[in-house]
Amino acid sequence: MVDKTLLASKIAAVRDAVDRIRDVLPPDHGALAADRTTREIVVLNLFVALQECVALAAHWLADEGFDVPPSYAEVFRRLGERGVVSVELAQRLAAASGFRNLVAHQYGALDWTRVHAIARDRLDDLLNFCDQLAARAHR
Repeated sequence: MVDKTLLASKIAAVRDAVDRIRDVLPPDHGALAADRTTREIVVLNLFVALQECVALAAHWLADEGFDVPPSYAEVFRRLGERGVVSVELAQRLAAASGFRNLVAHQYGALDWTRVHAIARDRLDDLLNFCDQLAARAHR
């Protein structure tokens, strides 16, 4: 059974990170690229939100007695295959895990246009993931 206290804590961390991004994200990628402090807030909070989602996904699989795959992308795909989250959302989060790895290992190589697009267009995926897990945990 999934630890509801841990689930709530991680969901709160994801929501907080998303809020922090939305609070500072400028309307265009050029403004993001020009402001180091804003870039750092956005990237750090994207990383935190993605990392918490990865941890939630792995925790869910382990608590349900399923094998936890070795790659972050596969963890999300497995949740989609098991019907825990929609397959479409699982695929988008699998792709997002690649961005998480880029931030973790090659921060200097980030494309600020891409970072801005992710922060502008994909934060709802993280929130939807949390909502789908929370809904399943309270059944």
